[in-house]
Amino acid sequence: MVSRDKPPLVQRFTNVHLENWRNFRSVDVGLTRRVFLAGANASGKSNFLDVFRFLQGLVSVGGGFQAAIRKRGGISRLGCLVAKKNPEILIHVKTANKTSKGQWEYELQFTQNNRRKMPIIWSERVIRNGEQILNRPLDSDIADPERMTQTYLEQVNVNREYRALADFFRSIRYLHIIPEIVREPDRSGGRRNDPYGGDFLDQVAKTPPAIRKQHLTKIREALSVAIPQLKALEFWRDARGVPHLRGNYKHWKPIGVWQTEEQFSNGTLRLIGLLWAILDGNGPLILEEPELSLHSDVARHLPQMFAKVQQRTGRQFLISTHSNELLQDEGIGLNELLLLEPTPRGTTIRQAGDFAGIQAMIKGGTSLAEAALPRTRPPNAQQLALFGE
Repeated sequence: MVSRDKPPLVQRFTNVHLENWRNFRSVDVGLTRRVFLAGANASGKSNFLDVFRFLQGLVSVGGGFQAAIRKRGGISRLGCLVAKKNPEILIHVKTANKTSKGQWEYELQFTQNNRRKMPIIWSERVIRNGEQILNRPLDSDIADPERMTQTYLEQVNVNREYRALADFFRSIRYLHIIPEIVREPDRSGGRRNDPYGGDFLDQVAKTPPAIRKQHLTKIREALSVAIPQLKALEFWRDARGVPHLRGNYKHWKPIGVWQTEEQFSNGTLRLIGLLWAILDGNGPLILEEPELSLHSDVARHLPQMFAKVQQRTGRQFLISTHSNELLQDEGIGLNELLLLEPTPRGTTIRQAGDFAGIQAMIKGGTSLAEAALPRTRPPNAQQLALFGE
């Protein structure tokens, strides 16, 4: 049994450096075990989080460098808008666990081959505990440039020395449940591991029964606080064998009323998906606006829930939000909140603690939400009220 005082040695991201990646001309930011991203619409929150999904895509089954680029519409869609055409894109991440032997760095620099219109790798580096163990291009790459269309990280025949890093990237999880897709999975186009919930019920069905029952019991206990009338939650297959989640709601009838996900509210489905994602896996979990469809009092307690899970498991949470209620939590540190600010030279990212004004307001008794969120608001948002005149 794992001690609550000693979480397992789970790897996490400690730093990200980006050049010419989407909104970001050049950013370098440290990451804590629990990270909140706040910024105006179109400032780049989703694009920043997509870096981690990109890394996961490099090593996923059926993925790889070319597939990850193609999935995002090609190099032209990935390059920073304020940079030159087809810029060299650089991603450099650092990871660590609580031991001195768990430090990794991975750097990938790539662009487009203008002659062949194909993504090509300029350089790939892996550093383990301060020692560089891969530095491409190698002599063999120079002799055969076709090799630079794939990363070594994605190739099991050559990545043995740093397969632990590939396994860590593979453990990254992203989930942004869209209730309509869960109810109508055909909308997802049949994709596996669909982050929007198209195969969510299939994922639940494929989970070993004992673990599935354990997860659903914990989720039902949490839901009973947010939805007191929910008395039971279970996995169920209909007469055709199709998997469902169904809940029993308190009703005027003694036996209550059973409903499947088709009748669940959007908030119920999103909360079930959120809680399942937290319980399923131990790699970094990426969540975009988890407060959507949830009551403000539920959203207010999400940071505490993330903190308790992180303390118990060591898992890292990377969360974007617009929620004033969520950021009201007094336990969120100034180094845990990253503020994204668009500029003519690309979006910048800074920890809330880097702003003297925010620090002064916090010392004066202002909440973090009240001190920081005004910096993310559009300057003339009130003019939207004039629409239609």
